[in-house]
Amino acid sequence: MADIDQVTESVLEKIDSEGFKQEGAYNLRYNGYSLCHGNTEHITIRRKEDKQGIDVYISGETRGEQVHIPVVVAASGITDVVYNDFYIEDGAQVIIVAGCGIHNSGCNDSRHDGIHTFHVGKNANVRYEEKHYGEGEGTGSRILNPVTKIILEADSTFTLDTVQIKGVDSTKRETLVEMGENAKLFVMEKLMTHDKQNAISNMDIYLNGRGSSAQIISRSVARGESRQVFHPKAVGGALCHAHIQCDSIIMDQAKVCSIPEIDAEHVDAAIIHEAAIGRINNEQLIKLKTFGLNGEEAEAVIIENFLN
Repeated sequence: MADIDQVTESVLEKIDSEGFKQEGAYNLRYNGYSLCHGNTEHITIRRKEDKQGIDVYISGETRGEQVHIPVVVAASGITDVVYNDFYIEDGAQVIIVAGCGIHNSGCNDSRHDGIHTFHVGKNANVRYEEKHYGEGEGTGSRILNPVTKIILEADSTFTLDTVQIKGVDSTKRETLVEMGENAKLFVMEKLMTHDKQNAISNMDIYLNGRGSSAQIISRSVARGESRQVFHPKAVGGALCHAHIQCDSIIMDQAKVCSIPEIDAEHVDAAIIHEAAIGRINNEQLIKLKTFGLNGEEAEAVIIENFLN
C-alpha cells in the first residue's frame, strides 16, 4: 500500500463521496503519475503503454461493485493530461467514482485535463460520479478541463453526476454522448463559482437509437465576479425523448449565460428545453430570517438546498 500524506488525504475526502480506500478496484493518480492501483475478480485496471492513463475492463459479471479513480495535484506548475478508457461489457452494473482535487500553494498555474471515454455494452448500467475541487493559499490558478465521451449500446443506462464544489479558477467541460436503441442517459451537473472564476460547460447528446431518452439537469450558483456559460445540445435522430433543464442563481456582479439547444432530425423526436436565471427569492430570505438566521446564513441554506 502507498503512503498518503495529510494534504492528499484531505483532498481525497473532498472529491470521493464514497471514501477512498486502497482496496477493491482503484487507481490513485498523484502529481502526474499513478501512485497505486488494485484489481478485483471482475474489474481489471491496466496502465497504458503509449500515453499517460489507464484502461479499465469491467466484466459483464460485475454487480454493484465500485471503481475509484481519484486524481490529486498537490504541486504548483504542473500540467497533467491523462487518457482513461473504460470498457464495460454487456450486462455489467458498476459505480465509477472519479474526481480531481488541486492543492496549489505556489505562484504557478496547476492544471489537470482528464479525457475519459466510456464504451458501454448492451444492457449495462453505469453510474459515474465526478467531483472537482480546488484549494491552497498560492496565487497560481487551479484549472480543470475534463473531456467525457460516452458511447451507449442498446438498452444501456448511464448516469453522469458531476459536481464542482469550490476553488476551481477555470474550467472547460466538454461532454459527448452517442446513444443506441433504447439507451437511457441521466445527467446532473452542479456548479458553484465565486470571485473571478470562469466555467464553461458544452454538452452534445446524440440520440441516434430508436427509443433512446435523455434527461439533462444543470444547476449552478454564480457569486462575486465569476462567469458561467452553459451550452447543452440534444440532437434527435430517431424516435426519442430528451429534456434539458438549466437553472441558475446569480449573485453580486456575476454573469451567467445559458444556451440550451435542441435539434430534431426525425419526425418522432420529442425534445424539450427549459432555462431560468434569477436572484435568490426575497420571500425565502425573509422566511428563514424569522427562524433566527442572519442574511448570510439564510443565503447559505437556500444555495445548499438549490444545489442538492
